[in-house]
Amino acid sequence: MAAIEKEIINSNQWHHLTFREVTQHLDSNLETGLSSEVIRQRQEQFGANELKGKAGTSPFIRFLLQFHQPLLYILLIAGAVKAFLGQWVNAGVIWGVTLINAIIGFVQESKAESAIAALASAVKTNATIIRDGEKIQVPSTELVPGDVVLLASGDKVPADLRLVQVRNLQVNESALTGESIAVEKDTQPLDGDPPLAERKNMAYAGSFVTFGTGKGIVVAIGEATETGRISQLMNQSTSLKTPLTRKFDRFSKTLLYIILGIAAFMFAVGLGYGKSWTEMFEAAIAFAVSAIPEGLPAVVTVTLAIGVSRMARRHAIVRKLPAVETLGGATVICSDKTGTLTENQMTVQAIYAGGINYTITGVGYDPQGEIVREQTPVDRDDSPALAACLQAGLLCNDSRLETKAGQWQVIGDPTEGALITVANKAGYERSRLEVEKPRLDVIPFESEFQYMATLHGNREGKAEIIYVKGSVEAILQRSQQMEDNSGNLTTLEPEVIHQQVEKMASQGLRVLAFAQKPVPETQTTLDHADIESDLIFLGLQGMIDPPRPEAIRAVQACQTAGIQVKMITGDHAVTAAAIAKSMGFNHQREVLAFTGSQLAQMESEEFATAIADASVFARVAPEQKLRIVEALQSKGEIVAMTGDGVNDAPALKQADIGIAMGGAGTEVAKEASDMILTDDNFASIEAAVEEGRTVYRNLLKAIAFILPVNGGESMTILISVLLARDLPILSLQVLWLNMVNSIAMTVPLAFEPKSPRVMQRPPRNPREALLSQSLVKRICMISIFNWILIFGVFEWIRQSGGTMELARTMAIQALVAGRVFYLLSISQLGIALVNRLRGVQEAVSDTSVIVMGIIATVVLQVIFSQWNIMNLLFSTAPLNLTQWLICFAIGLPMILVATFSNRFDPLD
Repeated sequence: MAAIEKEIINSNQWHHLTFREVTQHLDSNLETGLSSEVIRQRQEQFGANELKGKAGTSPFIRFLLQFHQPLLYILLIAGAVKAFLGQWVNAGVIWGVTLINAIIGFVQESKAESAIAALASAVKTNATIIRDGEKIQVPSTELVPGDVVLLASGDKVPADLRLVQVRNLQVNESALTGESIAVEKDTQPLDGDPPLAERKNMAYAGSFVTFGTGKGIVVAIGEATETGRISQLMNQSTSLKTPLTRKFDRFSKTLLYIILGIAAFMFAVGLGYGKSWTEMFEAAIAFAVSAIPEGLPAVVTVTLAIGVSRMARRHAIVRKLPAVETLGGATVICSDKTGTLTENQMTVQAIYAGGINYTITGVGYDPQGEIVREQTPVDRDDSPALAACLQAGLLCNDSRLETKAGQWQVIGDPTEGALITVANKAGYERSRLEVEKPRLDVIPFESEFQYMATLHGNREGKAEIIYVKGSVEAILQRSQQMEDNSGNLTTLEPEVIHQQVEKMASQGLRVLAFAQKPVPETQTTLDHADIESDLIFLGLQGMIDPPRPEAIRAVQACQTAGIQVKMITGDHAVTAAAIAKSMGFNHQREVLAFTGSQLAQMESEEFATAIADASVFARVAPEQKLRIVEALQSKGEIVAMTGDGVNDAPALKQADIGIAMGGAGTEVAKEASDMILTDDNFASIEAAVEEGRTVYRNLLKAIAFILPVNGGESMTILISVLLARDLPILSLQVLWLNMVNSIAMTVPLAFEPKSPRVMQRPPRNPREALLSQSLVKRICMISIFNWILIFGVFEWIRQSGGTMELARTMAIQALVAGRVFYLLSISQLGIALVNRLRGVQEAVSDTSVIVMGIIATVVLQVIFSQWNIMNLLFSTAPLNLTQWLICFAIGLPMILVATFSNRFDPLD
C-alpha cells in the first residue's frame, strides 16, 4: 500500500509508463479487476472519490447579509434616531423586529439552500468497472486506485485513468484544458513532460467521452486528480437567484425610491402645517415602512424552494432553480419516445427472414413463447435464414437478461433484451453459442452510424463471420445480397424489404435489420471500413414498446392545458406515428409526421411551418433537435426538450427547459440539462409542469395578498398627513403587521396545493408583465377597501369618544380580520368551502398549512392587544368581547370585495 500511495502522490508521471507497468505498480489485473478485500482496504486508505469544494459563505456572514437591504437600512437608522431622542422602548422594538426579520430570512434561506443542495447531490454519477472478474456499475465515489474502468460514448470520466485499451476513443477535456475540440486517445507511453492537453494516453476526471469506447485503470481519485489540484477554486454555494427574484429585486428598489420621495414630500407638508419634526419623522417612517413589501422576496424564495421539493417527490430533480418558474409557462414539450412515452420493455412480435413472415407469441422478456408461421410453430433448423437472423440478434448484443423476484429484467438496452428473448424462444442458449462463435472484436452502436457490429471466430479462435444489426437504411445501403429460406444467396431487392418495413411499422413495430459477412481467418480486428459493403442481408425483426398508461393520461392532460406534445424518435416514421395515434396525439386530427431526411431538404420557412404543424419527427439526427428547438422558439414557444445522448446536449442547452433522463441519460446530457427525470417517464414531465404552474399561481397569490395591505396602510398614512389628521396607525404597529403578522399569513400561501383547474388553463404569456393589468386592478380595489377599513374604524372610534390607543387597536384588528377573509378567498381552502356550500364536491389537497397560519395569526393578534407588555411596546389597548365582534363584523365585507375582484383576476 505504501508503494501505491507514493505513486498516487506522483500521479503526473503515469503517462511515462506502459500500461503493464501501471498494472504492476497498482497491483491490479486488467481482466478481473480488484478483489472485494483489496477494494475495502483501499477505500479505508484513500477515502471517497470526491472533491471537497471551497467552503461557501459562513453562516455568520450570511446572517449579516440579511441586513443588507434598503428597507432594513431605513429601520436601523430610524431606530438609531429614536434612541438619540431618548425613545429607547421604540428603538428597542424597531431593532427587535429588524432582528426577527433577519433571523427568519436566514432560516428560510438556509432551508431553501439545503433542500436544493440535497437534490443536487442526489444526482449520482455511476461508473462501469470490472471487479472480481465481473462487469458492474458502482457510484463513482466508490472508486479506488487500481480499479479497471470501462468507458463508452456519453460517459463522464470518473477519476484520472491511464488508458489501456481504446477504440476510436475521443474525450472532451475542455473543462480542464480549455480545448473545445475532443481529443483522440491512444495507449502508447509518452516521453518528456507534455502538457495535459497532449497526454493522449490519459483520461482525466470530469472530462466527457464523446465517441468510441475504452478501458482504463484508475491512477488518482478525489483531491489527487488533476481536477482536484485546482478544486480550491471551486465554490459549492447554491444560488437562489432566478429571473423572477431579480425582477422582484428591481421592483422593490424602484418602489423604494418612489416611497422615499413621497415620504420626503409628506415630511415637508407636515412641517408646513406646523407639526413638529419628530412627529413628522414618525409619520414619514410609518409611511415608508407601510409601503414597502418587505416580506415578498422571502416568500418568493420559499415558494420556489418548495416547488423544487415537490417536483423531486414527483421524480423531477431541478438542477437550475429558474426551471421551476419556466416550466409553468411551457407551451411545447418535445419528448423522446422510447422509455419516456413508452414502457421501455420491448417484445419482438414479427420477423421477416428468407422471404417468409413469422409471428411470435409471448410478452416482455419472459422466454415463454413460440415462433409461428401461419399458426404453426416453426423449427429453426427448417429455416436457415431465420436461424441466422436470430443468431445475429443474440450475438451482436451487449445486454443480458436476469430474473429478480420472479420477474425477467434486462441489464442493458431493452431492444437487445427483446432480441435475446426471441432467440431463447427458438431454443438458442447464448452461453453455448458464444463458445461455438466467440466474439473477437466489436464496433459499439453510435447514432452517427446507426449500427453495431461484432466479429466472431470459431472454437479455435480464428475469425469466421461479422454480424451487424442496425437501422434498415444503414444495413440496406451496405448490402447487395440476401439469404433465401433455404440459406442460398440471392440478389437483394430493397423495394421488397421496404414494403415489409412499412407493413411492420404500420402496426407500431420498431424494425431492426440484420446482416452478416464472412471474413478471412487472419482477421483479428473490426473497423467501420470492414462493413462498408458486401453485407449479406439476413432479415428484419419488428418489436413493440407499448405506451405507458400514465403517459397517455399525461399527454391528454398537457393537450387540455394548451401544451403541444411532439414526439422525437430514431424510429421509423410510420412506427412513431402509429404510437402517437394510439396515445391520442393531436386529439381527433390526423397525426402528421416528418423524417429527418425530409426536414433536411426543407428551406427555413418551410421547415418552421413543418415543425409547428407536425407532432412526430422520426429518424431525426441529434443535431436536428437543435434546429427543431430554434424553429419553435422563433414562433414564440416556450420549449421543454428531453434528451439522453451526447449529441443532445446542444438542444438541451438551447431549450427553455432541458430535461435529461436520469436512468438512460448520459452524463453529458445531465450536465447540459435544467432538470433530470429519475424515472425517465413522460408523466413526470407533466407533473413538473403542473408543479411549475402551481408555484407561479402561489407567487401571484402572495403578491395579490401582500401589496394591497401595503397599499391600504400607506394610503391611510399619506391621506392622514395631507388632511392634517392624527395617524390611524403608527410605524411600530406597521412593523408588526408587515413583519410578524404578514409572515404568519403569507408564508402558508407558498404551501398551497395545486388547483384542480391548474391544467385546464392555457400556458401563461411569457411576455406578460409580473403585475398584469388585471392583477393591478385587484390590488387597487383591495387596497382601497383596506384604506376605508383602517381610516373609517379609527375615525369612528375617535368620534365615539374612544381613546387614541383603542381606535388604533380596533383599526388594526379590523384590518387583520379582513386579511383573514381575503386569505380564505384566494386559498384552496376558501374555494373548497364555497363550493361545498354550493353543493359542488371537489377534491382538495392538504390545506392544513393555511389553517395553521390563520390560527397563528389569531393567537398573535390576541397577544398584540391583550397583553399589557405589548400594549406598552406598541401603544395598543385591550379589547372586550363586543369590540372583538365589531372588528370581526367590519372585516366581513372583504368577502364581497374579494369575490368581485375575482372577476378581474381569478387566482384559484
